[in-house]
Amino acid sequence: MAATLAIADIIATALAVILGFGAWSMLNPAIPPLQPVMALAPAFCVTILAFENLYPGFGMGAVEHIRRVFRGITLVYLLLTAAMFMAKDRWADSRGGFLLAWVFALALAPAARWICSMLFGRRSWWGAPVMILGAGETARRVIRNLAANRVLGYRAVICLDDDPDKQEHCEGIPVAGGLEDATLLAAKYKIQYAIVAMPGMPRMQLTRLLRTWSSVFPHIVIIPDLFGVASLWTEPRDLGGILGLEIRHNLLKPVNRWIKRTVDIVVASLLLIVLSPLILLAAVWIRIANSGRAFFVQEREGEGARPLRILKLRTMYTDAEQTLEQHLAANPAARLEWDQFCKLKNDPRILPGIGFLLRKTSMDEIPQLWNILKGEMSLVGPRPFPVYHNERFDSEFRSLRTKVRPGLTGMWQVSARSDGDLDVQVALDSYYINNWSLWLDLYILMRTVRVVLTGEGAY
Repeated sequence: MAATLAIADIIATALAVILGFGAWSMLNPAIPPLQPVMALAPAFCVTILAFENLYPGFGMGAVEHIRRVFRGITLVYLLLTAAMFMAKDRWADSRGGFLLAWVFALALAPAARWICSMLFGRRSWWGAPVMILGAGETARRVIRNLAANRVLGYRAVICLDDDPDKQEHCEGIPVAGGLEDATLLAAKYKIQYAIVAMPGMPRMQLTRLLRTWSSVFPHIVIIPDLFGVASLWTEPRDLGGILGLEIRHNLLKPVNRWIKRTVDIVVASLLLIVLSPLILLAAVWIRIANSGRAFFVQEREGEGARPLRILKLRTMYTDAEQTLEQHLAANPAARLEWDQFCKLKNDPRILPGIGFLLRKTSMDEIPQLWNILKGEMSLVGPRPFPVYHNERFDSEFRSLRTKVRPGLTGMWQVSARSDGDLDVQVALDSYYINNWSLWLDLYILMRTVRVVLTGEGAY
């Protein structure tokens, strides 16, 4: 796995150098040809990423992978920049190509790693075999999360639990015995990683078992009874022999909110300029498909529970509400689907052709870039919902959502999209708000590009 990731990084960073200097030579033919010294860039990148513990990078989520890859590659190019300004050789004359190579490397390296996880994530040699200590609800949740987040590199292979009622399978993973069998089975299957998924176990019993397991497993992860608490930016603290967890709420820092707002303005302005022709073309098509306005405004709930009027391209017939009520009244199955998701896979309100295209690609949301420029929305955040959708949530969650600006895209859209029910929406939006960082925003934006291009989960 480490070798595969290293090869992928070498290919990605080498390709970035070729593309960067190639693109710059098309804009500025006078630059010197690509110099052999730039072959050092991929070698240095792999070396620095090795020091970032990214080979293989067990236990790191996608956001942490992106953060370390960006930090490592940027450090390499900063060092090469210093060398470039001190050098007298011809390679120092291609500053534009050098800058483009850095930008391409930041894009291609994470993409190459994601491709590797997609191609090899289910192979037996990919990831570290993990023993799950416990076979209850927490263990099942852990196993599902590991399967859905192959970037972590943990591969559950066996479970142990003392409860005789749980001695078969746990989410498809065999329950091979009781907790006392951990030592024997770890040696038999050469397992070095264990996850203790029994948050309800009494402290004294857990402490006693950990003394035994610490001589068996070099790596032990303990799942505490802290579901719903921020997990991304939580760090252990030694308080004189007492274990403490420091939880950082990044959105409470004014400088972070200022940086987020600056990114919103810059990116939204560029996207609005680039996508204006597509918006105009879609507006004309809508008018041809169904008479009426090409745009419509809908009131939703924004930051601080203030009313927010979002702008969208119209994807439905002008009598959409009446059509919906008639359809739900005549179709009990559709009524159940609407009650669970507040959406319909076969929605009779959607305009043929343009309506389905806009919703499949999420292009109907593009006019909300104007809401972002006005400061009413952000590029990334919980999606603003209509009143009928918000009324399905409890007051605590609605209050949490109003603490941040709603987003053009969000954690729910890139993780579950239209396939996620209300409970999934609550879990993912809460996760985003509690774990926010610029790196998480970057991860969501990168995932957004993927789901838009593939149409994954959209209808």
